[in-house]
Amino acid sequence: MKDATLCFLVRGDPPQDVLLGFKKTGFGAGKRNGIGGKIEDGEAVARAAAREMYEETGVRVAEADLLPVALLIFVFPARPEWDQVVYAFLAKTWQGEPVETDEMRPGWFPVAAIPFDQMWQDDAYWLPRVLQGERLKARFVFGEDNEAVIAAEIEPWDGVIGGKARQGMNSLATDAKSTQVD
Repeated sequence: MKDATLCFLVRGDPPQDVLLGFKKTGFGAGKRNGIGGKIEDGEAVARAAAREMYEETGVRVAEADLLPVALLIFVFPARPEWDQVVYAFLAKTWQGEPVETDEMRPGWFPVAAIPFDQMWQDDAYWLPRVLQGERLKARFVFGEDNEAVIAAEIEPWDGVIGGKARQGMNSLATDAKSTQVD
C-alpha cells in the first residue's frame, strides 16, 4: 500500500473557498482533487504535503501551517497496486498564488459548489465534513470499475500523525464488506 498526501488550501474561516487541482497526468488524470502525491522514503508526512503543493502549484505552505484533517485508506480490489493510505491536510496560510503546472491545473471553488461529479466518488463522503471542522479516519473500497465506492467506513480521528505513515489505521475494519454503500 502506497503512502500519499492531499492538501486543500482554503479561504475564509469557516472555509468559503477551496483550491482543487485538475489532474492532467498520472494517477487520477481527468479528475479534480486536492493537491498531493506520494511520500518519499524517509520523508515526513507534512514535509511531503508541503513539497507536493509547491511542485504542483508553486505555492509554499509551511509544515506548521498544515492542519491534519483526515487519514484515508483507499482499497482497489481490481487494481491492488492503486491501494493507498492518504493523509489529508487543510491550510489557511500560504505564500504565492497557485499556477498551472505540467501535472495540475488549480482552481478555486466555493465550498457550497464543489464539483463532486468531477472528483473521486469518495470525496463527497468526507471532504464536506472536514471543511466543516471534523477530523476523520476513513476506509473506502472501490468496485470493479475502480470508480464506484462499494464500501465505506468513517469514524472520528484525533489528527495525530505518528512516525510510521500507517500508524493509527488499525482500528478500521479490514474486511471490504464491513460497510456496504447502496
